[in-house]
Amino acid sequence: MTRTHESVDLVGDDATRNLAFAALIAALTAALAQVSIPLPGLPAPISFQMFGVYVAGLLLGPLWGGLAITLYLLVGAAGAPVFSNGGAGLAYLLGPKGGYLVGFLLAAVLIGAIVHRSVEPTAPSSVPVPVQAGALVAGLALIYATGVPWLAYTTAYDLSSAATVGMLVFLPGDLIKIVAVLGLLGSGALSRGEPAAGA
Repeated sequence: MTRTHESVDLVGDDATRNLAFAALIAALTAALAQVSIPLPGLPAPISFQMFGVYVAGLLLGPLWGGLAITLYLLVGAAGAPVFSNGGAGLAYLLGPKGGYLVGFLLAAVLIGAIVHRSVEPTAPSSVPVPVQAGALVAGLALIYATGVPWLAYTTAYDLSSAATVGMLVFLPGDLIKIVAVLGLLGSGALSRGEPAAGA
């Protein structure tokens, strides 16, 4: 007597796919963080790791996009030199730039929530460009909202000075990055193929 058994997938294909994309974007964010330009007299360099944050939220949604940036932060906190200019360690996270790094995680979740309106990712192409742009601007504002006060708390800057050197100086460049990401997304250069779920 033969018995047939149905196989049970403990982890679905969508979850495996999303996890792989999260790991890929975490690695991308780490690589982009090394493309940084130190500015004399300023507490942080011009860095491109925010591209990874934007892509995480836009392509993966709040859950998996948040996981991607969490992986990035955990690897850096564990000692891998994945932060800007090869920074690493828990002390780096607790230093002047730590608020921005925490803001990256919160921003990825917020961007994903606004764009996808669901825990699971959908096709970003189905979301109007103004909504995508608004989500990225909201994410950027959240990064500043966590980064600037922490910068003031951990340095000799008062809040006004911290806002100048930790936000106003970088704002034009950060807005250009948003335009660039939207352009890449609209051109199809940023894509994860078929949406994993909910499309």
